[in-house]
Amino acid sequence: MQFGGQTPLNLATALKQQGVNIIGTSPESIDIAEDRQLFAAILHRLNLKQPANRTAVTEEESIRFAHEVGFPVLLRPSFVLGGRGMFIVYSETELRAVIRQAFDAMPGKPVLVDKFLEDAIELDVDCLSDGETTVIGGMLEHIEYAGIHSGDAAMVLPPHTLSAAILTTVREATYALAKALNVIGLMNVQFAVKDGDLYVLEVNPRASRTVPFVAKAIGVPLAKLAAKVMTGLKLKDLGFTRELTPRHWCVKEAVFPFVRFPGATITLGPEMRSTGEVMGLDEDLGIAFAKTQATVNALPLSGNVFLSVKDADKPRAVDLGRQLEALGFTVYSTSGTARTLRENGVNVQLLAKIDEGRPTVIDLLKNGQLQMIFNTPSGMTPRKDENKIRSAAYAHGICIMTTITGAFAALNGIKALKQKRVGVRPLQKYMGNVEAAG
Repeated sequence: MQFGGQTPLNLATALKQQGVNIIGTSPESIDIAEDRQLFAAILHRLNLKQPANRTAVTEEESIRFAHEVGFPVLLRPSFVLGGRGMFIVYSETELRAVIRQAFDAMPGKPVLVDKFLEDAIELDVDCLSDGETTVIGGMLEHIEYAGIHSGDAAMVLPPHTLSAAILTTVREATYALAKALNVIGLMNVQFAVKDGDLYVLEVNPRASRTVPFVAKAIGVPLAKLAAKVMTGLKLKDLGFTRELTPRHWCVKEAVFPFVRFPGATITLGPEMRSTGEVMGLDEDLGIAFAKTQATVNALPLSGNVFLSVKDADKPRAVDLGRQLEALGFTVYSTSGTARTLRENGVNVQLLAKIDEGRPTVIDLLKNGQLQMIFNTPSGMTPRKDENKIRSAAYAHGICIMTTITGAFAALNGIKALKQKRVGVRPLQKYMGNVEAAG
């Protein structure tokens, strides 16, 4: 039941009722993890936090509950995979525009209304348990803030900004959850860190999409070990009893099919859009990230960049603009962001907004005069101009970042590329370059 995503979990109880022997984590434990009330009781007993939430069975109930937990909220249908029908909404108007889609994604099932933790750091943890011993395979810190589907988020192993104290808390919470849910096999936990507090977003008593990445990063066949554990073997007999942390950086980045679908909405959010992923390994985090970009649209080392961000990102955009200028890039922008940059000493070149004059960012893209774009969305649905810019960037093979955290990861990658020599080694050369927990 652990290696087929959400569908086998949904079928587990019915299969057991029909006499099928379910190995590994029991259907009863799966139900506890999937049922909002049962799982909340587990968290309460373990003294673990989760965002304020409600379970709605009607559209009007969803609206009432959204006001109770407070906007912004995350809407998500229960029992779906890939984030289908999931939305982050910031007002009742936005909620009413999408609520029908949330219910239609899983007819007859309730919709979950969660308080959305803005600017929280998200962390995916994959672990393996035999019912007695639980070992963390890997902790992957998302580069983007919480709210981006884990299949689309760039991730770093080991975590690159979280403190040792927080990571110790994460470990203890993971062990406690595995024990409380009687996990036999693999389990994935999605945490969020906000203002120093740890929140449990979701627990999946199954293999997650990050398991193959983690297995390659630490050099341990996690899926094979999980299969053996599910048949009754113990981790101590399999020789896997301690967490292994790479001494190098392992970066996972998503690959998107936008270039094959002209006109498709290009933005990252709770619904998964990627169709693949790449892995970057290096002793330097910036180089590791740069390697992941080189497989799609490589980071530039010089030239012109377009910088246009939503209001909430403008304070950080000033620092971004200053650093890009110091690296020798010429910064272009449209009126709103340009005004903020100029007021803070960044020498920015003004471009007209699309359909409001010339030249525009589209003109520069067509003429090969732009080497990179930083463009963060202004709301749940990108404005028409924003999507035109992003579509043109993909069509012309230009590197584009649509989150402010991704923009700074790219900046650090550019810095590293300009300062250090890029080395290429096969994956096998990294095997064994790990540190075992004490």
